[in-house]
Amino acid sequence: MNGPLPDADPVIRTRRLSKRFGRRHAVREVDLTVPRGAVFGFLGPNGSGKTTTIRMLLGLAAPTSGTISLLGEPMPQAALRVLPRVGALVEGPAFYPYLSGWANLVRLDAADRTSDPRTRARRVEEALERVGLSRAARLAVHAYSLGMKQRLGIAGALVAERELLVLDEPTNGLDPQGTREVRHLVASLAGAGLTVFVSSHLLSEVEQVCTHAAVMSNGRLVAQGTLDELRGTAAGRVVVHTRDTEAAGRVLARLGLSPLPDGAGTVRATTGPHTPPPEDIVSALVTSGVGVRGFSVEGTSLEERFVQLTGEGFDIA
Repeated sequence: MNGPLPDADPVIRTRRLSKRFGRRHAVREVDLTVPRGAVFGFLGPNGSGKTTTIRMLLGLAAPTSGTISLLGEPMPQAALRVLPRVGALVEGPAFYPYLSGWANLVRLDAADRTSDPRTRARRVEEALERVGLSRAARLAVHAYSLGMKQRLGIAGALVAERELLVLDEPTNGLDPQGTREVRHLVASLAGAGLTVFVSSHLLSEVEQVCTHAAVMSNGRLVAQGTLDELRGTAAGRVVVHTRDTEAAGRVLARLGLSPLPDGAGTVRATTGPHTPPPEDIVSALVTSGVGVRGFSVEGTSLEERFVQLTGEGFDIA
């Protein structure tokens, strides 16, 4: 997968973006930066403001205040120039159920005033192949599974050449097989050079496919960055399995950690920016006569970081 370019060339940038419905603030002063080439997970529980933010990014809703830059141009002022370069799947795909997948995409592309009718058939075939639906192209859509319909929706967003793909909850309602299909598709699209912006409430999905993420809570952006930055890699844990828990605790304390024996042959200690490398910790334990039966370093999970940031639970599967 190609890595994202520096933030000097972001595909999405918002500043103090806000949306109010009457007295209710759905989105409050969001400063979002999505680097080019990233697979960007947009996280938050239902009602956190994710879909409202996406609708403003795409010009489907007007912000109450703030600014939006999409592919380097202001929105919604430059919508006619920008949106043909953006593919989007928002709030689920809709198709003519008794037409084939191929026929649905042909009609969808024909409604695009910027598309070239001379290349339409070829582009539709390529989009279907890209999402793995070539064999089902002539089947009526009502015979498609939910996962196939989601992939067809993504194909519709890719019939024209795109620089940015925006997917709002692309695995919502899918069974495990459909979820895997969409996850693998997102990974393959990112590998082909697209920037992919994925809204989701499934942490496990984001951790498997995304390079960057942002967390929304009650309409506010509470964190953003690479996954390692969001996890807070400086706040992991050292885990030592030993019969000599008291001696191990003394060694870890001497190294500047705060050990917590569990009374069952395990000592855990939170790491920090000045924690020695793992090999030095093991060496200190062994030199002090501690019989080490097992040793590991655990990073903070995205779920734990989310709870730290918002105080809320989160769907993880």
